[in-house]
Amino acid sequence: MAPPAEGGGGDGEGQPQRQQQAGFGQTVTGIIRVAVFWYFASKFFSPKRPTDPSQPQLISTNLVQRGEYLDMWLYLSEHEKFKDFGNEGALIWHETNIPYAVWGKESTRTLSTKYHPTEDLKHNGSLYVHVFFARSGYPPDPNDPEYQHDATFGKTHPVVVYYPKSKADKRRSLLGDSEKTETLIKDVDDHEGDSKDDGPVEWASYWKPNVTINLVDDFTRYSSNAVPPNIAPYLNVEPSTGNYFPTIFFNEFWLLRDKLIPLNDTVTELPLNLEVGPISMTKWQLFLQIDQSFQVHRSYGSMIEGEADELKRVFLEGNPYLLVITMVVSLLHSVFDFLAFKNDIQFWNKNKSMEGLSAKSVIVNFICQLIVFLYLLDNDTSWMILASSGVGCCIEFWKIGKAMHIEIDRSGKIPMLRFRDRESYAGNKTKEYDDLAMKYLSGVLFFLVICSSIYSLMYERHRSWYSWILSSFTSCVYMFGELPFHPLILHF
Repeated sequence: MAPPAEGGGGDGEGQPQRQQQAGFGQTVTGIIRVAVFWYFASKFFSPKRPTDPSQPQLISTNLVQRGEYLDMWLYLSEHEKFKDFGNEGALIWHETNIPYAVWGKESTRTLSTKYHPTEDLKHNGSLYVHVFFARSGYPPDPNDPEYQHDATFGKTHPVVVYYPKSKADKRRSLLGDSEKTETLIKDVDDHEGDSKDDGPVEWASYWKPNVTINLVDDFTRYSSNAVPPNIAPYLNVEPSTGNYFPTIFFNEFWLLRDKLIPLNDTVTELPLNLEVGPISMTKWQLFLQIDQSFQVHRSYGSMIEGEADELKRVFLEGNPYLLVITMVVSLLHSVFDFLAFKNDIQFWNKNKSMEGLSAKSVIVNFICQLIVFLYLLDNDTSWMILASSGVGCCIEFWKIGKAMHIEIDRSGKIPMLRFRDRESYAGNKTKEYDDLAMKYLSGVLFFLVICSSIYSLMYERHRSWYSWILSSFTSCVYMFGELPFHPLILHF
């Protein structure tokens, strides 16, 4: 984050909360931009194969008409390929006469039930949902004499997902004499698992309590050689006719990770909430584009693990007006951030005299910005925030060269940087007031730093002494950092 301008372009520090909020808002804005761009790009700029005028165009249409009634069978099986249609124990849900692409209560069906996991499932086993739709009166079993291949379609989806086990909390009481802290650490470790940083990654299985099945309302007439690339992977084409079945979409967009249930030996009963209903073509594509946008941001490192769920939570639980204001403010913040960098560089690039300016505050600003950068780096912050802080740190170091003479002393065995005051700074009252202000304000600052660091050491947990030092200095930068930034206030 760029500091505010000092004097005619002076300095200051933002708070880490503001940096994280700004990065969060920028992530929301970036995801929406990518999703909208991909949506319109797929509409207007999707590649099309050259057509051969000598061959007739094959048009693919939906095999099911609007309002046509469908029957549904939903099975649960530990096998990815399902053929055991005669097993009544595997049949969890059966519905009849579901009108396709008709919006209303009649086309939306729900069921809440319980599932008793097997021992294999409790120990990282797999479980799949097999859903089949057929025109009313036709069976889903291929071995049934009344079965017709162009009247039945289905899809398989896992109901168990696997994630790496959460690593044990590495924070601890550095003094090692707090029984309460050690008890708290043990409770956290027991809750998150006993995984260690060393050794292979351990995986844990989680149960999806909600399974939402949507039939996409799509009656588009697709040319056989011009299916949009974002739809082609999901189009279920019937080979003999070239037409397509309705697309089955397992909607997990709003299924957040904290709603998943970990599977272990203590689990005896699992909730299972089932829902089937229609979804519009636009809404389905929007969900796909946003999920792809999440994947792009994760691959580029601009989104850390779990941030996608937090973004979705904002839409679920947040005020929509507040969300719009947040995105607007984050966009304005990015613009002002860039302008602050630009104005700061312009001011110091043209500045030829240090009269009335504080050289020591420039050094203090660089130290504070460096502490913030190291703190963000130690806490695995998104690269978007790190980049902004890193650019600010580089600018602050460059400003030291404009405020002071920087020389390389090679007289010793190891070359050292030497800082010398400029003539316009050392030869007037500015340096006198600067030294006086720093003398008294630094005393107050160091006292507060020591008190805050001792409190943090006694009552808070840290991963290492290095993390404690960084967090202590960072807290002091944001709580008391404004004190030394403008030491000439004593003069004015």
